[in-house]
Amino acid sequence: MIRRGFFRMALGALAGLGVSAARAQDWKAQVKEFRIGLLGGENTQSRLARYDGFQRLLQDRLGIPVKLFPAADYAGVMQAMAAGQLDFSQFSPSAFAGAWLDCKCVEPVVVPLEKDGTVFYIAVMITRKDSGITSIEQMKGHSLAWADPNSASGYLIPSATLRSKGIDLADGAYFSRTGFAGGHEQGLIAVLNRQYDACVTWTSGQGDIAEGYSRGALRGMVDRGMLKMSDVNIIWRSGKIPNGPWGLRSSLPPDLKAAVMAFMLDLPKSHRDVYDAAEQGSGVGYAVATMDLYKDIIDLRETERRGNRG
Repeated sequence: MIRRGFFRMALGALAGLGVSAARAQDWKAQVKEFRIGLLGGENTQSRLARYDGFQRLLQDRLGIPVKLFPAADYAGVMQAMAAGQLDFSQFSPSAFAGAWLDCKCVEPVVVPLEKDGTVFYIAVMITRKDSGITSIEQMKGHSLAWADPNSASGYLIPSATLRSKGIDLADGAYFSRTGFAGGHEQGLIAVLNRQYDACVTWTSGQGDIAEGYSRGALRGMVDRGMLKMSDVNIIWRSGKIPNGPWGLRSSLPPDLKAAVMAFMLDLPKSHRDVYDAAEQGSGVGYAVATMDLYKDIIDLRETERRGNRG
C-alpha cells in the first residue's frame, strides 16, 4: 500500500512536468550552474568516478553546467547547503535532519527503494573474523570506530541504541576508546588494519551477505576488491532506518526542482548503469520522499543537541 502510494505521487509529479520552454528559460536566467554535493565517507577519486555519468547526463537534461563537489565529510555538504553553495546532494538521514534543523533550507526529493520495495536500511557493527569478537558484550574493553558524527548508521542510531542499553560511551567506561574514522570506508579499513576492533556502518541487509548485501558501504568495498565478507563478523544489527534522501535547496525555482525530480525518477529506467553506479548496488529505483519519513530522525537529532547543550 505504501509503495503504491509512492508511485501515485511519482506519476502525479511527472504529469505536472510539462514545463514550457519559456518557463525553463525563466529559471535558466536565475541559475547559471547546478552544483551537486557528494557526501564524504569514500575516497574522492572513487566518488567522482561513480558520479561521472550522472553528472554528464543531468547536465544534458538541464541544459546548464552541472558541477560535482566532493566533501571531506558529511558536515561539509550540510554547511555548503546552508550557505547556498550547493543545490543538490544525497544525504544520510541524520545529515539531512541536521541540515534541516540548521537552516530549514533543504527539502527531500527522492529516496532509494530497496529490492523489496521498502525505503529502509540498517546499521551494523563489524569486527575482524580473527578477533574472536562476536557480540556487543565481548566488545567491553575494546575500541570502536564511528563513521561520521552526522551519519545515522555510522553514529546517531548506534550511539543512541548503546546508551539505551546502559552503555557509557565515554572512553574507558565500556569501550577502551572510541573515535571518528572520517567515513564508512575509512572505518572499515581501520578495522581491517587493526587500528580499531570494531566499526559501525550501513547496509541494506538484503541480498547475498557474501557480496556485502545489495547496497551499502560493505557492498561498495566488496565490489572494488577491498573487502571479503568472510574476513569479518557482523556482531550487531539495528532496526530499520529510513534511507537518506536526495535533497534540493528549497529556494531553487519550482520548475527546476520539478525537472530534477523527473530526472531522478526516470534514471533507473532509462539509464540503469548510471543509477547503479551512483547507488553502489542493486536497488530498484527511487520513490518520492516526504518530510514525514525523517520526522523521527529529526526528533532524535534535536534531542541529542539538547543533551549536548546541557
